[in-house]
Amino acid sequence: MKVAKFGGTSLASAAQIRKVCDIIRADAERRLVVVSAPGKRFKEDIKVTDLLIAYGEKYLADGQAEEIKQKIFQRYTEIAEELQLSREVTETLTADLQEILTAKNTADAARFIDAVKAAGEDTCAKLVAHYLRSLGEEAEYVNPLDAGLFVTDEAGNAQVLPESYERLRALRDRKGIVIFPGFFGYTKEGILVTFSRGGSDITGSILAAAVKADLYENFTDVDSVYAVNPNLVKHPKEIRVITYREMRELSYAGFTVFHEEALLPAYRAGIPVCVKNTNNPSAPGTMIVSEREASENRVSGIASDTGFCSIYVSKYLLHREIGFGRRLLQILEEEGLSYEHTPSGIDNISVILRKKDFTEAIRSRVVERIRRELQVDDVFIEDDLALVMIVGEGMRHSVGTSAKATAALAKAKVNLEMINQGSSEVSMMFGVKEVDADRAVIALYNEFFADQQQSRQAI
Repeated sequence: MKVAKFGGTSLASAAQIRKVCDIIRADAERRLVVVSAPGKRFKEDIKVTDLLIAYGEKYLADGQAEEIKQKIFQRYTEIAEELQLSREVTETLTADLQEILTAKNTADAARFIDAVKAAGEDTCAKLVAHYLRSLGEEAEYVNPLDAGLFVTDEAGNAQVLPESYERLRALRDRKGIVIFPGFFGYTKEGILVTFSRGGSDITGSILAAAVKADLYENFTDVDSVYAVNPNLVKHPKEIRVITYREMRELSYAGFTVFHEEALLPAYRAGIPVCVKNTNNPSAPGTMIVSEREASENRVSGIASDTGFCSIYVSKYLLHREIGFGRRLLQILEEEGLSYEHTPSGIDNISVILRKKDFTEAIRSRVVERIRRELQVDDVFIEDDLALVMIVGEGMRHSVGTSAKATAALAKAKVNLEMINQGSSEVSMMFGVKEVDADRAVIALYNEFFADQQQSRQAI
């Protein structure tokens, strides 16, 4: 049995949905299908989920958002009509959508927004099920509540509850093709709650683990996972096989193919994942597995992400002060902040944070508390940082990876703010200024992959 998840670009139009259904019908093992909301049809288009969020916010503010609502209705109506579904089906879909979008109880804004956001996937799942039935297939839409996908009550950031897996396992026994909406589940009290953005990947991974699938296929709009962002490097190297750990590190560092939380259920269940292209389903794609054989090139991929800042703290003989690190991190915890990395020296330590969480008010309190409670010699904040990451299982067995990387960055005139290597030795991270991030990625790619290609990318 295979679980197949299709992303927003795969479902953006009637033509794309036809491709999706051809893929489903081509393999009898694809019996459990997870769908996203329709994505962009062209570069300037708006994703349905973005329309729904805009609608929800305006509805809460003004009590109506008719223009946006009509755009949402139009997207689904156009798809249904182009798929030649009956008027009755179209009317049923729009009636269900209308009920969600004009909910009377909007006192809890977070719950209302969650319900509105989830309507994108939910309506799309119903639509795909109707279309498959019109083709003569035995297909049914299954709601996450009925299936038993129970989650924590954290609006916009739900976590699956362990007991869900046993309940969801019964999906194996359903006849025909099951179409399941991604992105949301329900609390035990029956309240709809969404995962974080991109959460349809999470749903697919949960279902694959629950039904003990032989394979979890994640269909998107690229032939494979690439060793670097193809917007930065022309014709980058395709990755054929990658481990869960490597993919997790790359997702964290900015790869957008997979939601960074999505691999965990599949990883724990030991289920291989294959990233494939809806527009080119015959391409082999990228397999994500627990272990892989070492390749000649020890590096698998290079990624970067922006929006970080660093708290630099120095104190003479800091390394001898028992509990200093704990007290520093406790200050951040009490201010509601999570940290990303903590590179350190003998007399200093840096804490890397996501800048979006570090408001001016919190920033002032944190600096003042560090000075007063820890009696430090110096503390300052450095903004506009990017993290550039080199990832590869083979790096632990390779001598000179860091030397090659730093030499490449020096040659590209990229100044390093920080270097950090994880204890697993699967990744090596460099802190640089945001303005240098793209140049750093290209320099590193040229260093580790250019020998395998015809020409080097201009820096």
